[in-house]
Amino acid sequence: MTRYAWRCLISSSLFDRSDYPTLSESIYLNQASLGLIGRPSVDAMHQLLDGIGRHGNLYMSDEDEVAFLDALRQRAARLFQTETRRIAILSSASELLGQLPFMLPPPSGAKVLAVATDFPAITRPWLRLAERGECRLEFVDDNPDTDLTTDLIARIDEHISLVAVGSVQYATGSVIDVPRLRAATAEAGVRLVIDATQGAGATETNTGAWRADIVVSSGYKWLGGHGGVAIGALAPALLDKTPPLPGWMGAPDPFEFDATRMLLANGARRYTQSTMSYVSVVGLTTAMDQLLTIGMEKLEHHAARLAHLLVGAVEPHGWRPFRHPDDHAASPHIISLGRQGDELAGMLDRLRAIGIMCSTRGGRLRVSLAPYNDEDDIAALVDALV
Repeated sequence: MTRYAWRCLISSSLFDRSDYPTLSESIYLNQASLGLIGRPSVDAMHQLLDGIGRHGNLYMSDEDEVAFLDALRQRAARLFQTETRRIAILSSASELLGQLPFMLPPPSGAKVLAVATDFPAITRPWLRLAERGECRLEFVDDNPDTDLTTDLIARIDEHISLVAVGSVQYATGSVIDVPRLRAATAEAGVRLVIDATQGAGATETNTGAWRADIVVSSGYKWLGGHGGVAIGALAPALLDKTPPLPGWMGAPDPFEFDATRMLLANGARRYTQSTMSYVSVVGLTTAMDQLLTIGMEKLEHHAARLAHLLVGAVEPHGWRPFRHPDDHAASPHIISLGRQGDELAGMLDRLRAIGIMCSTRGGRLRVSLAPYNDEDDIAALVDALV
């Protein structure tokens, strides 16, 4: 054991580490990319596939299929702190983000405000609209020396029609103060779109208090599911609108198969387009149960404690976080580290060679701190970096 290692009688991991076989062969600090999926979710997915999915309609009637998303919708409403009728179940976050220029069209010549280094799924629908000459796109930089929320608010003027931003920046971990941003956009009559993919499941996602027009999150990464399902929380004003890309599953009774009329379910159910990965749905439902049992406050505290351990140990050796964990605009679970003179591609290869999984994003080393991580994981990374 080196001088940087910590040893605990009881692991601080919030999840049973034996539920993640990957942890027996690696130090996994990469939940912000392709996250690990716990054994309870994997078991639930196998049970659905083996017990129902592979048998066609033998054990799943049309009525069962229509009601199949209800359990996930209920968990999502609790986790996102909103009403069930406002929850849309989608096959991906991009499915909803791509429709937003048609759901929330800016006036001719108006501007959309975004962050230059945000995840491309947020900005590309608006880039396409700008390419057609139907809006202008304006970008704010994520600067470690300033508050990103303050910088966004400072750019809101009479020409801005909509702000689209990730609640937690995927590359740097910078956090948007959504209630403060919403107060500013509401005062200016500006729409607000939040992609919570890098925050939901790791930090509190109170869409009721946020009052954004749209909040969307992928179901994998921090929510603990697999690809093929996502969650949307829609403002009440959008619940009676016709989706730009209506699908057959958005009908009140999809199996009536009426091809001659636009029949739409009440609430956000109308935004579900079609059959999706039901295996992923049941896995995500199980993962959300685990998150709800532990609670967001405990999850955030766990990540913050590990973040302080990590930064405190590597800072004396030249590593600098994009935002220090004590910064109110720093996320507890995504730590972006840089050190002058280090060649990051080589660093990532060296870490992988010794079984430590991280990512590089924005020219820096990105460390994801998940509920299954503990002090020994941090000690192993510190040993490798210093």
